[in-house]
Amino acid sequence: TTMALKSMTGFGEGAAAGEGIHVAVEVSSVNRKQLDINVNLPRNLVTLDAQVQNMVRAEFTRGRVSGIVRVENADGSAGAVKIDAKLAGQYVEGIRKTAAKLKLADDLGAETIARLPGVVTVEQENLDAGHVSTLLEQALGKALRGLAKMRAAEGKALEKDLRERLALLDGMVKTVAKLAPTVAVGYREKLFQRLEEAGLQELAADERIVKEIALFADRSDISEELTRLKSHLEQTRLLLRSPEPVGRTLDFLCQELFREINTVGSKANEVEITRVVVAFKTELERIREQVQNIE
Repeated sequence: TTMALKSMTGFGEGAAAGEGIHVAVEVSSVNRKQLDINVNLPRNLVTLDAQVQNMVRAEFTRGRVSGIVRVENADGSAGAVKIDAKLAGQYVEGIRKTAAKLKLADDLGAETIARLPGVVTVEQENLDAGHVSTLLEQALGKALRGLAKMRAAEGKALEKDLRERLALLDGMVKTVAKLAPTVAVGYREKLFQRLEEAGLQELAADERIVKEIALFADRSDISEELTRLKSHLEQTRLLLRSPEPVGRTLDFLCQELFREINTVGSKANEVEITRVVVAFKTELERIREQVQNIE
């Protein structure tokens, strides 16, 4: 099947419930060279991390995928509240000593103590990891499908943009190809004009001058570069329909296009061609920015 490009940015969410618990998952992704997975699980369910990793890997090959998994009791509470009275006592003692030392009012209330790190925790009693695992698979599966759908939609928009930009580059290569043969001719005319102005017409037939013109024509010949530019652009267009992730290959082709167009600029040192080369590089830079977002 022909498949379109996939972007690396997107968002998805999913939920599943059963036997008194409710699992909600949110995932999002941004561009990265490799696949980088960072999905936060509740502390008492970190054993399910491998399951999360495998499910994400089965779906994506590149991008930073971040997410959060929330597990709540079906009645909406997140579990039982535990209060560490011993820790609270140590806090109060320390804070009172400091307050006395600094001559501050003692305004410790229950609310202040509850806010201190580690005093109040919410724990889910006897969560069955096996049961959570089944619900997690459903919720995460749904979230990842949503994310994949968004990445595909973004990819479609990227592809449309890239095709338009590639058409512009094609046009520029054609313009340079038309201008290229005039470079050596223009050089020859300029040289003869200078010789004439200097009153050295008889030199025009000198074999050294003829040789110099032939050398220049050779040095400024960009037909090979133009052939490679056309070939790279064609390859880029073919890749846009590949079923495989192509982001890295597209990035490499952009670098090759840059190399060739730079050579064209330095070899065919002529005003009109230089103008087209600058425009080509500007457009190519935009393409390269877009390519960074492709899986």
